[in-house]
Amino acid sequence: MNAQVIELSHAAPGRLALLGTGTVGTAFVVRYQALQARGLALPPFRWLANSRAVLACDGAPERPLHEIQRAPRLTAAATAWKQADSLHAGDVVVDATGSESVAAEHAGWLARGVHVVTANKLGLGAQQQRAAQIAANCADSGARYGDSATVGAGLPLLSSLRALVEGGDRIHRIEGVLSGSLAWLFHRYDGSQPFSVAVREALAAGFTEPDPRLDLCGEDVRRKLLILARACGLAVDDGQVNIDSLVPAALAALPPEQALAQLAQLDEAVQQRWRRAHMAGQVLRFIGSVQPGAARVGLQSLAADHPLASGAGTDNRVAIHSDRYRDQPLLIQGPGAGADVTAAALLDDVLRIARNGRTGRR
Repeated sequence: MNAQVIELSHAAPGRLALLGTGTVGTAFVVRYQALQARGLALPPFRWLANSRAVLACDGAPERPLHEIQRAPRLTAAATAWKQADSLHAGDVVVDATGSESVAAEHAGWLARGVHVVTANKLGLGAQQQRAAQIAANCADSGARYGDSATVGAGLPLLSSLRALVEGGDRIHRIEGVLSGSLAWLFHRYDGSQPFSVAVREALAAGFTEPDPRLDLCGEDVRRKLLILARACGLAVDDGQVNIDSLVPAALAALPPEQALAQLAQLDEAVQQRWRRAHMAGQVLRFIGSVQPGAARVGLQSLAADHPLASGAGTDNRVAIHSDRYRDQPLLIQGPGAGADVTAAALLDDVLRIARNGRTGRR
């Protein structure tokens, strides 16, 4: 495929644009094509793009995605997200990236009436000002913001919180295992081998980011906590989240290639914490918790019968404490990582927007 940006023609409102053709974006296209083959009515594609090129479509992607994935990178002046300027009110942008530059455009697209569906946590999980602008622009333009894929890979977390609040419930505290990669690591780690061995296994299995420090530092969980808090009106600023990173300062300072070779720096501290927990009959879980004015992210030692202690694999497990669920929290559990479930959550939001548009609901 030619590395240049393809000329995009104007199209009727209600078309789809995908930003990001990595594992999640590719899974989105595969699921789209499968549902289309089953006869499900889907918004037609207008284009899909990554940092290398923009591929125009007429209904559905026909060219293999590897063509756009292997194209030379675009110049900074022609970054793919700028092509969203060609979209009209009623169109849908699907953000399958983790890009700050793309997240910074969400509010502007919404102001123009372009719907946004996203797995990118840097929209509602970043600065409070950005989150507030997204909400305000949705209210002003009637555009919708589909964020089901940002927390729990589509588990009914955000929808449940919003439904509780809309029904008059008050949320007191949310706590949970919110990282699929860290869930897997602490279900896997049993003290019989160095923690860094488990990290390398998780990396090889695709459970962590290519640089596993991005998971181990707790930043991903911090963003998810902010999204959950903002979904139910808990007053927490982005600077109020206290993070207990698993990554020692010396390891955090290394370039990615050197850091991968020095993962053994993780081992002693984790082993000591595991040993103390084991001797007390407890387990280690990496927990995020938020309540009005305070939030915390870090490794905790939990009793074996604690609501967050069970689960398996990459499962997320979240406890919601509220007026309604005061004595026993509402528990939501399920796969919290994986391209397929994340892509399904994105497409669910797209279909929800399309249905609401046809019925005139917002």
